[in-house]
Amino acid sequence: MLMSITLASLPENYRAVIVGASGGIGGAFVRHLAGDPRCGEIHALSRSGNAPEGAKIRSAHMDFEDPASIPAALTPIAADGPVHLVIVASGILHGEDFGPEKTWRHLDAASMAKLFAVNTTGPALVASALLDALPHEGKSVFAALSARVGSVSDNRLGGWHAYRASKAALNQIIRTCSIELARKRRDALIVGLHPGTVETGLSEPFRGNVPDGKLFTPDYSAGCLLKVIDTLTPKASGRCFDWQGEEVLP
Repeated sequence: MLMSITLASLPENYRAVIVGASGGIGGAFVRHLAGDPRCGEIHALSRSGNAPEGAKIRSAHMDFEDPASIPAALTPIAADGPVHLVIVASGILHGEDFGPEKTWRHLDAASMAKLFAVNTTGPALVASALLDALPHEGKSVFAALSARVGSVSDNRLGGWHAYRASKAALNQIIRTCSIELARKRRDALIVGLHPGTVETGLSEPFRGNVPDGKLFTPDYSAGCLLKVIDTLTPKASGRCFDWQGEEVLP
């Protein structure tokens, strides 16, 4: 059962864009927002073009490995009016022929390029297309799923080189965009979000060492992150927060 979510800090009939809407966490964001009476419209974008169904939901195709598809999908949305909430919930850690590196000897150019395309370049291009669509006044939020392992200062275990680097690069994109955003839209913020370890395909091979109570359902994680979003102020812009609202070290 979904927890009840109302984003009181956003305006009535706010418009939302969810990227990665066919994934576990992305789909959960869409379901939560569809149940928020203050939400007027949800654009649910994914590579498959599939998303949860509902009267507020508009589904469309977008693929981070096809950069031209990003402005093609987002430009019409921005042209229709201000966008108040953007959440990029896409991400990749492993594939059929590659996984997280245990040593620098496993670094591979093709797999690194794929991780950066999905985890870094894609969200950056979404920001490029939609930050100008945030309203000039009133709170608005651009958020992208990051990860605690992207923290440079908190890296004590090593390994997972490409995934860590792609999320660290995403965090730098967020920080850099926040500086420009503050000059143009003083009530807006751009943040990274760490969802914890969630029961999705991304985490499936790596759940063996997750402590009891720390493996979350997508609905729980997305609900917690929406509550965090609702509490954040522009002072939080450029930073990264986990599902509890605690800041993740850069």
